[in-house]
Amino acid sequence: MPKPQSPDTALSSPSVARNRDPILNVLRRVLPQTGTVLEIASGTGEHAVYFAAALPYLTWQPTDQDEEALSSIAAHRAASGLSNLLPPLRLDAAAPEWPVAQADAVVAINMVHISPWSATRGLMAGARRVLRQGAVLYLYGAYMENGAHTAPSNEAFDQDLRRRNPEWGVRDLNEVVKLAGAHGLDLIERIPMPANNLSLVFRL
Repeated sequence: MPKPQSPDTALSSPSVARNRDPILNVLRRVLPQTGTVLEIASGTGEHAVYFAAALPYLTWQPTDQDEEALSSIAAHRAASGLSNLLPPLRLDAAAPEWPVAQADAVVAINMVHISPWSATRGLMAGARRVLRQGAVLYLYGAYMENGAHTAPSNEAFDQDLRRRNPEWGVRDLNEVVKLAGAHGLDLIERIPMPANNLSLVFRL
């Protein structure tokens, strides 16, 4: 779990250092060359800082619904001094309206399994609202495939998530793809990632 960094409110998640470069390699290829990227559930804000620094031609809009996360994102943003990293916005993915009306891409990292299924339903509906035709939704995380876990570590992770919150859990890829398709989002790439995770690229 993220741990506070003294003396400010910035939080740190060990997984960020492990996955940020593999994720960035995909983002460099699938994100547009200009415009605003809306990140849903930005968590500590470390991904937002890293990607905004690496992709200076994009404007990065971090969001979260958790007060502690919003404070951490703001602290990391202040320390970074990046002009293309916007102040964080409070956004509940499950809400019928978002504080952002339009984006050129939507990114959600490690959100689908650490939130209720209603949040994933809201994510797909919201992406449909804010994206232009042809824009991408990028998801990263652990997924089951055809009803089965892809590794024992993912099964243990799933069990731990459900112990922490019965509404959380590793989702089946087929269910996510079906839900996305209902909102006009087609899966165009499934990219295996380190530690038995996947990058999923959907296009509206």
